[in-house]
Amino acid sequence: MSTTTENPQDTAPGASGPERSTAADARRRRRNLNAAGPVEKSTKTIVLVIACALVIVPFIGIVATSIAPADQVTDSGGFVLFPREIDLTAYRSILSGGVVSRALLVSIGITAVGTFLSLLITAMLAWALSRRGTVANRPMLLLVLFSLLFSPGLIPTYLAVRQFGLIDSYWSLIIPTAVSGFNVIVVRSFFVSLPDEILDAAKVDGASEWQIFRRIGIPLSRAALAVIGLFYGVNYWNAFFSALLYINDAAKWPLQMVLRTYVVNGAQMGTSELGTAVEAAPPQETIQMAILVISIVPILIVYPFLQRHFSKGVLTGAVKG
Repeated sequence: MSTTTENPQDTAPGASGPERSTAADARRRRRNLNAAGPVEKSTKTIVLVIACALVIVPFIGIVATSIAPADQVTDSGGFVLFPREIDLTAYRSILSGGVVSRALLVSIGITAVGTFLSLLITAMLAWALSRRGTVANRPMLLLVLFSLLFSPGLIPTYLAVRQFGLIDSYWSLIIPTAVSGFNVIVVRSFFVSLPDEILDAAKVDGASEWQIFRRIGIPLSRAALAVIGLFYGVNYWNAFFSALLYINDAAKWPLQMVLRTYVVNGAQMGTSELGTAVEAAPPQETIQMAILVISIVPILIVYPFLQRHFSKGVLTGAVKG
């Protein structure tokens, strides 16, 4: 007659038979996970290193090529991973008042103004949709949801922009994409989740709807607005298709249009486009990489300041939306 000896550590005190078995199985699974073999750990490490290299190495190459000396870039075929020395000639050339400098200012202005207006309109619309007493609350909410399913299309949007006289205007890069239905729904879910006791107390104290929105709704939903603002900002900064459609004057191009013209399409950028007084322009590869770096750096600078709000904002919007 065989007897089975049960490990006392696998038995929870005061637990019945099925509960003891479940606890023992859970502990065995944890021990098996912790006792992963060296081959499995090595494989995971190698895969992680390869994935990181695929992301980091191209970015390092872009930055290195943009600051490498001209002769090294020419000798290496246009791509440098380890520059001999730091040469900022390409950055001084493209930021000396030429096409890139002007496009950078245009992009900064469009992103700043567009993000502010988009956040303001989105927050006000979401607040109105979250209040039960709002006139036509349900039809307005259905209209916002309808915009998520059906887009107006390229040609109707272009005709509407032309009808309002926005061709060759900076407003054509802001107004057509000023409000996103998805972002409105996410912010509305935050406003709906606000405690009714706080809002009722504000009403008892005599606060108007606008004061409740400005002093209670906005501060308590700062995480959501930070995430939505990041989405809007990245969208305005990276948008080039709207400029391709609505901006005919090259002097009004944003940075992404310059990036598309001189980097993607490979157009040559001479001293007249650079706006520099130097006799010889840097190699085209160096200029292209410098433009790429300038187009990436602003988002990298802004993101760390919003990172602490990002997880909270996205998760709460996903759960409560």
